Amino acid sequence: MQHIPPRAVGALLVNTTIWGLSWIAFKSLQQQGIHPLWATAIIFSCCTIWMLLLKRKSLREIGKHPELVYVAIASGLTNTAFNGAVAFGDVVRVVLLFYLMPIWAVILARLVLHEPITQRALLRIALGLTGAVIVLYQPAIGVPLPHDLADWVALAGGFFFAVNNIMLRRLHGVADGARAVAMLSGGALLSIILGAALAASGLIAWPGAIGAPSVPTLALWSVLFMVSNLCLQYGVARLPANITAVVMLVEIIIASVSAWLFGAAELRVQDLIGGALIIATPWLVRDRAARSG
Repeated sequence: MQHIPPRAVGALLVNTTIWGLSWIAFKSLQQQGIHPLWATAIIFSCCTIWMLLLKRKSLREIGKHPELVYVAIASGLTNTAFNGAVAFGDVVRVVLLFYLMPIWAVILARLVLHEPITQRALLRIALGLTGAVIVLYQPAIGVPLPHDLADWVALAGGFFFAVNNIMLRRLHGVADGARAVAMLSGGALLSIILGAALAASGLIAWPGAIGAPSVPTLALWSVLFMVSNLCLQYGVARLPANITAVVMLVEIIIASVSAWLFGAAELRVQDLIGGALIIATPWLVRDRAARSG
């Protein structure tokens, strides 16, 4: 009997809310001269240090589970790919291609976790992606097929996000602290590596001195991303991959509504329709066993 635990869904919603609002922090930091890649590196480095202080036994646990290296790599590639694509590509196209993630999640769940690809799972993904396209659709972008480097990087970012979530579910028996350290340290290290590569190529500036106004923002979002990380792990470990993938699409709604509230975008009818479809999908399309229970 399949059951959708409300707490697990709630944890994922906390995660998506934090990420959906994160544009405010990154935009503010960029205006203060800190590129999103460097901001990611700083924030995730702080998160890693704090998590190690809170979970001192995590390093010993990591040594017992070498598969956590894949979590670190997938997490790092997800963050660097998405931030790099947003920095150099069309934001709407990048988000659309990144959030093809549910397709990869269903395929990987079958290959790695042996979760069946049922008709209802496919219907959830189809409805969720339809809602995402409705929210993000703009006539100017045309059909969202990758056509430049930023698009391909965004597509890869969505794939690595699916890999990250599948590995978290596979390693659900590993201590939360160890998984958190793997994810956060991966995000920090790969952001630093990509940032250094782009700075050496002259595409972005090297980080300068951090001004006092930036410190509270960096500190606050370090805490929020640590909370977000723990919520992601809790939810992913307790939900089927196809449910997780659809719930994660709520981030698009949070980002759209927050942009409207802060005057950075208009709230359109299509946002409401697409958002309602994304939110309703996991509950509209439920397995017979879940309904009968």
